[in-house]
Amino acid sequence: MKKAVLKDLLDDAVLRYNNADFIADDPIGIPHQYSLLQDIEISAFWTSMLAWGQRITIINKMNELFALMDNAPYDFIKNHQEHDRKRFEHFKHRTFNYTDCLYFLHFLQHHYLHHDSLEQAFLSSTKYEAKRNISQFHHYFFSLPDAPHRTKKHVATTDRNSSCKRMNMFLRWMVRKDDKGVDFGIWSKISTSDLMIPLDVHVQRVAIKLGILKRDKSDWKAVEELSSTLRKFDRIDPVKYDFALFGLGVNQEI
Repeated sequence: MKKAVLKDLLDDAVLRYNNADFIADDPIGIPHQYSLLQDIEISAFWTSMLAWGQRITIINKMNELFALMDNAPYDFIKNHQEHDRKRFEHFKHRTFNYTDCLYFLHFLQHHYLHHDSLEQAFLSSTKYEAKRNISQFHHYFFSLPDAPHRTKKHVATTDRNSSCKRMNMFLRWMVRKDDKGVDFGIWSKISTSDLMIPLDVHVQRVAIKLGILKRDKSDWKAVEELSSTLRKFDRIDPVKYDFALFGLGVNQEI
């Protein structure tokens, strides 16, 4: 397929899927329940990290989780006492259990007692570069003395050549901003041009079928390859095509 024809196909799919109708049936609808920046960050981060399995299950589990925080994530995270964590004893989503939940609570409280936004955890003294900064975030997230080894599987890192699908999805939610109202665009220090594609099974399958991804392994090298190709279609906002590839895949149009 010629590049111009392929770009038209993807641009058309972006227009169809990047709209408010997308929100209700997707986990991104969870942070859309909030308006405070920190509430959005916390709910988006936790939702994206636990975005495994059927979307409706993810949505139900996240509603259960934030109900345990009185539907005020930032206030709860910042002000809760250790005895308040007992209420999460029975929360579980797939392999994410009470031990993991306790550490997420501990890290987020530690961070927000020292910083106003989670964006600062993804920044460094040099220009943002996804592979490096995602790795740095992972090291920071697990820098507290009581970090459980088992919890590390729930927050991906490029150090292990992971595709970091859920992390890239979270970053897309926080950084991308347009007039469609799906992504939040509440972070200003990371450029949309530096974002990387969230590589899930639908995105990868459609990309391979369209010939814009050759690598058949779901790893960071595949993310780099596909993101590089998508920048040829839109240098400023390459990950808008996540809507196209995911939508075409999940609806079995390709």
